[in-house]
Amino acid sequence: MSSATVTQCAVLVGGLGTRLGALTAATPKPILPCGDRPFLAWLLREFVRFGVSDFLLLTGHMSAEIEKAAATIQAGLPRGVTVSLSEEPIRAGTGGAVFHARDRLDRRFLLCNGDSLFDCNIGGLLAASATDAADVTGRMVLRRLEDASRFGVVALDGDRVVEFKERPPANTPGLINGGVYLFNRSLIDVLEPACSMEADIMPRLATAGVLRGAVAEGYFRDIGVPDDFARAQHEIPALLHRRALLLDRDGVINVDHGYVGSRDRFEWMPGALETIVHATRTGWHVFVVTNQSGVARGRYTEAAVHDLMGWIADQVRLAGGTIDDFRYCPFHPDATEPAYRALSDWRKPAPGMLLDLIRTWELDPARCVLIGDQNTDLQAARAAGVRGHLFAGPNLFDLARPLLDAVPGTALR
Repeated sequence: MSSATVTQCAVLVGGLGTRLGALTAATPKPILPCGDRPFLAWLLREFVRFGVSDFLLLTGHMSAEIEKAAATIQAGLPRGVTVSLSEEPIRAGTGGAVFHARDRLDRRFLLCNGDSLFDCNIGGLLAASATDAADVTGRMVLRRLEDASRFGVVALDGDRVVEFKERPPANTPGLINGGVYLFNRSLIDVLEPACSMEADIMPRLATAGVLRGAVAEGYFRDIGVPDDFARAQHEIPALLHRRALLLDRDGVINVDHGYVGSRDRFEWMPGALETIVHATRTGWHVFVVTNQSGVARGRYTEAAVHDLMGWIADQVRLAGGTIDDFRYCPFHPDATEPAYRALSDWRKPAPGMLLDLIRTWELDPARCVLIGDQNTDLQAARAAGVRGHLFAGPNLFDLARPLLDAVPGTALR
């Protein structure tokens, strides 16, 4: 089975934004302020959660302004990524923008609109795409609206997209394009130097039977009109400052066989995959915080830690969820490897790993839950102001589900 993780996302940010009037006279729509940062910063932050590390901004109108903002947006993201630009040489449309970036696109890449946010589980899209046959060019995420009159609507036959229809009358329900896609490079074969993804390319793919779609739930906001842009100012920051589930690794995510440093020694704890996927689907961040004294004891390297965690994250995405980020501590005061012989405030029971995630991902400790299998995990949680829960087996989901399904703001005991 191929990897589910897709590391590149192309973002369409070249539109004129004329419906916003004076707001976009000097500022491109995607970098208008939304709360305390540009709208685009919120959008990219969401894709980072699912393993994207390379963003390609497809620019046109006021490209120079996008370029000025890109470095600040990149620096403010919670994980290290690259952000680069591909400027269309003419007014090329959304499909043309992708065409002119064709030499810079990976074998598989995500594509999204830069002026809308769909708070959906992208893990489902990644999982479905990982098993696609060679004759499937791409997938798109759809959203059901009770009033789809502002948008064109999409018809499905099973998961196959069969038709794109014009805007329906007011108060007509329908499936709309959620503005999130996953394509392979065969898309390039049907692009033209100037064309529209929505009006030209996707209807062509639907007619050819090579486009798939899935209906997802979640908050959706297109900031292209003044009322929706005004609502986004408070809705999006409130929504995306998420609750967070922090998991110890050995003894919680996997069976603790002692210094697990490779895939062949990794065994999922019963209920662990279910827990992570359910957390993702219900809108939680998922983080891993793990002491890795096996590095200090010379049993494996830091590179092995990263390799195994990358594989674990990909297995989670194959199941339809994600691990947003992880922290580990390779130090131990009794290390056999001199470089790692140290007391570290990242080694649990010290709270350093948790505090770093709280700072980097802008978490509210009162809205975080940690599950560990040792008292040192609970001590670290208390020191960070996070609620801790001890897992003693046998199934992680039995412990985690009531915590994940609790109404936000309810005390978790």
